[in-house]
Amino acid sequence: MPSQPNRKRPLNSPAARLALALLFTAPMLILSSATHGSHAQKQQSTDLRQRPAATPEIIDDEDVLKIDTDLILVEVTVTDAEGKPVRGLRPEDFKLFEDGDERPVAFLNVERRGGAERPVAVVFAVDVSGSMTPEEFVRLQSAMRAFSERLSTREASFAVMSFGMNARVLQSFTSDARKLERAIERMARDGSGLSTHTYDAVDDAVRLLVRNAPRTRERRLMKRAVVVVTDGFPVGDTVAPSTVIERANDAEVSVYTVTLPSYSRLMAATSSDRSPLPTPLDVSGLTEKTGGLNVYANTHDYGPLFKALAEEVTSAYVLAFYPPEEKRRDGRSHAIRVEAPRGLSVRQNRTSYKSSDK
Repeated sequence: MPSQPNRKRPLNSPAARLALALLFTAPMLILSSATHGSHAQKQQSTDLRQRPAATPEIIDDEDVLKIDTDLILVEVTVTDAEGKPVRGLRPEDFKLFEDGDERPVAFLNVERRGGAERPVAVVFAVDVSGSMTPEEFVRLQSAMRAFSERLSTREASFAVMSFGMNARVLQSFTSDARKLERAIERMARDGSGLSTHTYDAVDDAVRLLVRNAPRTRERRLMKRAVVVVTDGFPVGDTVAPSTVIERANDAEVSVYTVTLPSYSRLMAATSSDRSPLPTPLDVSGLTEKTGGLNVYANTHDYGPLFKALAEEVTSAYVLAFYPPEEKRRDGRSHAIRVEAPRGLSVRQNRTSYKSSDK
């Protein structure tokens, strides 16, 4: 990824103070590209009215942290009427509401900045329980390769997990295509498995991302995602779906699910409706409430589906705002809603946040 130019500025200038804030709070604050710099400076006077007062000449580390840990991030995916991701939107194209009141967008992190694509970290969590057919398994391995190849031009790292009754990490994060290939080849069906601990596996995948995939890389916000491949029937989990959703929201992780044809075939035997029926994962809200998506694989070729999913994973925007002073330490949950231009749909990775009570 190309490095950004190093420009010298006066230490007491607004730009220098903003640079200090980024240095000490990188996991929470990602600046837009140089092309958006002028817009950020225009917003600065508005944003500062909502921030705690700070000494105009000198800002020490503690003041910087106090200011910028109040920033609330929300990641959104915008799609058109055909469900295709929409790119190229600017801050003024969005409206952001907190508890029904519109807030200024402090910044917008986009897919590209100065020609650099946003880095991604993806965990494949693959259901290897006996319910997956051998044919599905072979096609799945091929589709996972197609997914990683689709992202080969950007800074991307992948981890591979298998799960049935227990989750197992086959490959921790790597950008080495050969290691990923070997991990995919090591996956094996568990024909004796009677349980499919899907939520437990997603919870483990989120923890893996938190431990090994930093939120930022070279001043760019990392897109962190879990891609779950399953037949749609979680059985025997010890972690509740609501807990998994909360932890994914806190870690800014989106969950995507790929439902295999074995689920559709089983449902077809009990329903005359040819449209896909909701899976238990759909009903739980796991994908919807983390900004992800559930897709159904067809019976022939998973490759195109996984390529489209790769595009979906890398098309999100990150918006941020400063809550008003009275809501920053009230210990309550507050609703977040983002609107895009008319005719476009928005999916959010979170619909609320809980402020600190300290």
